Amino acid sequence: MSMIKCPECGHQISDKAPVCPNCGVEIAGKITKCPQCGEVYFNDQGTCPNCHHLNHNTCSTNKDAGNQEPSAPYHHIVSPPPVPPTRAAVSEARPKDKPVTPDKGAKDGEPGLPDQKQEKNHTPLIISFIFALIVAGVCFYFYKNAESSKEQEAYEYAMKSDDPMVLQTYLDNYRGIDQAHIDSITARLASLKRIDNDWNNALVSGSKQALLDYLSNHPDSEHKSEAEHKIDSIDWAEAQRANTMDLLQAYLSEHPNGEYVDQANDALKKLKANTIQPEDKALVASVMRHFFQAINTRSQSGLENCVATLMTNFLGKQDATKADVATFLDKIYKDDITNMNWRINNDYKIDKKEVGDEQYEYTANFSAVQQIERTDPNKEKEARYKIKATINPDGLITSMSMTKILE
Repeated sequence: MSMIKCPECGHQISDKAPVCPNCGVEIAGKITKCPQCGEVYFNDQGTCPNCHHLNHNTCSTNKDAGNQEPSAPYHHIVSPPPVPPTRAAVSEARPKDKPVTPDKGAKDGEPGLPDQKQEKNHTPLIISFIFALIVAGVCFYFYKNAESSKEQEAYEYAMKSDDPMVLQTYLDNYRGIDQAHIDSITARLASLKRIDNDWNNALVSGSKQALLDYLSNHPDSEHKSEAEHKIDSIDWAEAQRANTMDLLQAYLSEHPNGEYVDQANDALKKLKANTIQPEDKALVASVMRHFFQAINTRSQSGLENCVATLMTNFLGKQDATKADVATFLDKIYKDDITNMNWRINNDYKIDKKEVGDEQYEYTANFSAVQQIERTDPNKEKEARYKIKATINPDGLITSMSMTKILE
C-alpha cells in the first residue's frame, strides 16, 4: 500500500482505499500510475495527463475486447521500459478518450484538474456577484444622497416662498421622503390659504377697519403694500369729500408718503387761502389791540410799530407815513381831554387773500368804542366807530379808515 494524490481533488489517500474520503471518487481498481512520470490517473484515460505516455491498460483492454477473449482483472501492469508513443498509437487512442487539457494553474510535478472540475468551480461567479452588489450599493448610496440634497434645497426654497403653487409643487415631487418637511410645508400651505381667504374677505368688505384688521393679523403678508394703498385711498376720498382743514391735515399726518400727498397739500393751501382760521383771527386781533393800546397810553413809538413804513391810506391820507400816524396821535388828544380809552368789540369780519406762497393779506371790519375823560363835562364822553384795516403778512397795518357811528 502506498500514499497517492487523488486524481480528482489532489487529496493524499491510500491507493487501496475504496473511495476518496474527500471527494468520494472511486480509487481501488480505478486508477493507473504512469510508469514514466509517476502521475496517478483514472484507468479510462488513454494517456497520462502529465507526460501523455500511452496507457497500456486501456490499450490491452480495448484489444482483448476486440478479440472477444476474456482477460483476468488486474490492478497494476508492469510495463517494459518506457518507449515514446508513436503518432499512430496516440491517434488510435485519442478518438476513444476525451482529450484532457492540463491545468494551467497546476504546479510542476502536480496533476492538472480535469475540465469537469473547472466547470464546477463557482468562486469567480460568486466574487463577481458580490462585487456587483457592492457597486450597486455604492450607486444607490450616492443616488439617495443626491436625492436628499435636492429635496433639502427644494424644501428651503418652498419655505421662503409665499406662492402656494411652489409649496404644492414640493408636495407633489417629494411626498414621502421626509415626513417632518412634508408636515411643515403642509402647515405653511394651509396658513397661506387662510391668509388669502382673509385678504379676499377684506377686499369684499371694502372698509378701512377690515383692512386694518387684516394687517394687524398678518403684518408680513404679501398683500401688505396693497392693503396700505387701499387704506390710503379710503382716507384721501374721505378728506377730499369733507374738504376741511382737520381731515386734510389728518390725511397728511397719517400718510406722509401717501399717493395723494400733493393733492392734499394743494387742497389744504387753497382752503387756507379762502378760509379764516383761528390763527388768522388771532393775528388780526393782536395787531389792532396793540394799535389802540398805544393810543390809550399816548405812545408814539408803540403806534409807529403797528403800521407799515408806507401805507396806501390812513384815515383818508394817501401814501401815509409813520409821521402822519404820529400827527394823528397829537390831534386826537385835544386840550380838554385828560384821558382816553379805546375798547374793541369782538365782532371781526375778516377777509383773506393770498399774496405769496402761503403769504396772506387780511382785511378786517370791526367796531370799537372810544371813552373820553374831559375837563368840560358838557362835551362828548363816548363815541362809536366802524373801523376797516388792512394788515400785510408781516402783521403791519397798511391801510386804515374809521367812520363814526351817529346815534
